[in-house]
Amino acid sequence: LDESGVGPSDHTSFYLQDIPVLHFFTGQHEDYHKPSDDSEKLNYKGMQKIGAYIVAVIGELDDDPKLTFKKTKNASEEVPRFKVALGVVPDYLFDGKGMRIDGISEGKAAQKAGLQKGDIVLQLGDSAVVDMMSYMRALSTFEEGNSTNVIVDRKGEKMLVPITF
Repeated sequence: LDESGVGPSDHTSFYLQDIPVLHFFTGQHEDYHKPSDDSEKLNYKGMQKIGAYIVAVIGELDDDPKLTFKKTKNASEEVPRFKVALGVVPDYLFDGKGMRIDGISEGKAAQKAGLQKGDIVLQLGDSAVVDMMSYMRALSTFEEGNSTNVIVDRKGEKMLVPITF
């Protein structure tokens, strides 16, 4: 759950015009926002749940006066800048310790190092990875050509994997 009104989707345009927003998302997959993304990859059950929730919210708010716009903390201001990419699609719905990989980009550092979908990144270089933000902070410390080790949990087994960006 993110309380920021700004994010990488259409709702940001409304928020920036002082219009109250809610943003719902059913998750990513390996082909998200790529030409190979197609209807069989959509999360229809998730869309159904979100749709039912939105109808319930509308029902609750229908008799209320117009919603008041509230400025939020901009989460994107805290996001570190990257000079390298691991080449993974994070599992944004994962709520355990670490950053679970939901997909691997072909030809990128993660694939070359042998990381797999389902691996949970626990450490990147000297930095512990406990959540998405700590993963991004750790990744932001590397430059193109740097080599380091990644510690992942693969099906309950911890593995040390060398990687080059």
